[in-house]
Amino acid sequence: MNRLEKIAVIGGGSWATALVKILCEHKALPTSQIKQLMWWVRTEEKAEFIKNHRHNPDYISAIEIHPELIEVSHDLEYVISNSDALVIAIPAAFLEKSIGEISKQLFKGKIIISAIKGLVPSTRQVVGDYFTEHYKIAEKDILVISGPCHAEEVASEKLSYLTIAGLNQDLARYFAQQLACRYIKTVASMDVRGTEYGAVLKNIYAVAAGICHGLGYGDNFQAVLMSNSIREMKRFLRNLTDADRKINHSAYLGDLLVTGYSVHSRNRTFGNMIGKGYTVQAAQMEMKMIAEGYYATATIHDLNEKMQIKMPIMDTVHQILYEGKSAPKSIEKLTEKLV
Repeated sequence: MNRLEKIAVIGGGSWATALVKILCEHKALPTSQIKQLMWWVRTEEKAEFIKNHRHNPDYISAIEIHPELIEVSHDLEYVISNSDALVIAIPAAFLEKSIGEISKQLFKGKIIISAIKGLVPSTRQVVGDYFTEHYKIAEKDILVISGPCHAEEVASEKLSYLTIAGLNQDLARYFAQQLACRYIKTVASMDVRGTEYGAVLKNIYAVAAGICHGLGYGDNFQAVLMSNSIREMKRFLRNLTDADRKINHSAYLGDLLVTGYSVHSRNRTFGNMIGKGYTVQAAQMEMKMIAEGYYATATIHDLNEKMQIKMPIMDTVHQILYEGKSAPKSIEKLTEKLV
């Protein structure tokens, strides 16, 4: 598995920073097979700041960065050219803008590891499908990282679990070993598209949970909302792919619960603001972070216009965010559809 000796993390946000910490932790072990780590961030100023001050100035500043373990650069072509495996941790809404000017030839032969929990807006594809179609990456060379795992808890080294999905199970298990450390446990899965779409959907349901919290609904209702959400996710994934999956496993139900309930969840936070009366624009400006569930709602809604799967929760979030419907009235109508 020497194709995983030279790994790069692409992205400068909170999840990218957490993954850098995890990979550096593993690289520092005497038994580590990682020979080289690189980290791409957007600007030269940020790269220099991280090198000099040993932390990300914008996200999860508590995480100490070790320049002796990882090379930080703002030159994306340089980072891609000198790496074998690329951990992509850019918000889905900005993926094309970030890599669009880079020659597709540079990606030839690379292993793509998606840490993105969203759909590429222009193509309505999960990241694995996007790289397969537009960059000709073989399906066997694509891995997906899924939770439940919040970056903030990685920073404080609280025990967390990650699922690594890939059609090439040897590759998935090997990379899972590169992430495993004293506070990270990992498991491999073959359900690549299911884990990708599950990660997209749970962000929508977390927005719904936030809206309901902002409107004053309590824990009893939130439990009903989450139980209906996992059934809605199951219906969608069953129609999308026939992979053998157990929807109550941590990659699906676990990730849904932590995103729907946690104070660290930006999607729940975004929804909470909407429930309290913020406009979408005002909530986005105040958060200063990307709530993937906002963009995911539009793309999943468009996809479902053809599939016609029963998804009342997703439909309600779409009505509130994109159709200008009243949040209190829309949620009240939704309560009549839940069981």
